[in-house]
Amino acid sequence: MSSTPSVTVHYAQAILQAAERLALPLPDALRELGREARIPLARQDDLWEAFCSAAEDPLVGLRLGNALQVGHLDMVGALLMSCETLGEALEALLEYYPIVGEGGEFSLSEEGAALRLAYQPHYRVRREERVEAVLASLAHMTRWITGERAQPLELRFAHGPQAGEARYVELLGCPLSFASGENALLFERADLATPLIQANALMREHLRGLANDLLQRLGQQSLAVQVQQQLRQQPRWGKERIAEQLELSGRHLNRKLAEEGTSFKLLRDQVLHQMAEQLLRDSPRLADVAEALGFSDESAFAKAFRRWSGITPGQFRQGLGA
Repeated sequence: MSSTPSVTVHYAQAILQAAERLALPLPDALRELGREARIPLARQDDLWEAFCSAAEDPLVGLRLGNALQVGHLDMVGALLMSCETLGEALEALLEYYPIVGEGGEFSLSEEGAALRLAYQPHYRVRREERVEAVLASLAHMTRWITGERAQPLELRFAHGPQAGEARYVELLGCPLSFASGENALLFERADLATPLIQANALMREHLRGLANDLLQRLGQQSLAVQVQQQLRQQPRWGKERIAEQLELSGRHLNRKLAEEGTSFKLLRDQVLHQMAEQLLRDSPRLADVAEALGFSDESAFAKAFRRWSGITPGQFRQGLGA
């Protein structure tokens, strides 16, 4: 089997179905994607580019997210639906989201009296549209699985509005913030206890077993994901140490990552960039951030951060209101 990071075919089918409803012209090669079990992330990039270009609608990602159905999230959608409470569903999402796609990561953290579900995308192609699709689908699903008894307190986008903010409010129906430095949904802590309308303990345990098996196979398939996981645990390690943990030589690791269309340097930059943004939110001292990520000093870290994001760490913090 391929070792390429991938997305479930069901998510790709949601895009293909939306293109068909909207009578959007897509290349024949992309229309054939719906026949595969998993879609390589690079091919998903091509599909998003063609879909958004044909739509000529800056909010097409948002509209797609609102239209996503449980089945488009593979078995994860049914698993989330069968949980007892909204809080349990969020925990399950954190564990099983790679089944839907390996193009980004979710994390949960506390923010005062609220719970923050943050989303960090790894892709670059049509980033804004895809992030809006992800957050909109989660807001929509929250309402659906709770029988309209719960919804996010707020949706936050790291990017600016792609159209008038009134159109966002109309489509999402909850408070929004843009250029916030993160992509996230905020939930009222009390809402986490909201029971789900289709909770089913037997179904949930059955689906967990299937999901665990699939998750294990995905971990074996994607070397890039394994490298990223190792780097998050040990951001100071270099290629040889990571390769050793994966029972490979540094040269073999390079060759296998090249087959996946990536490299150790690119993966390390992506992971350190993500970790840097989180640490800059949490740590008051730039020196602590630089040390945690293995940089020799603040200057070396600031230079790398500017290369990753196009702004300085100070400018990033200003954007957060720090």
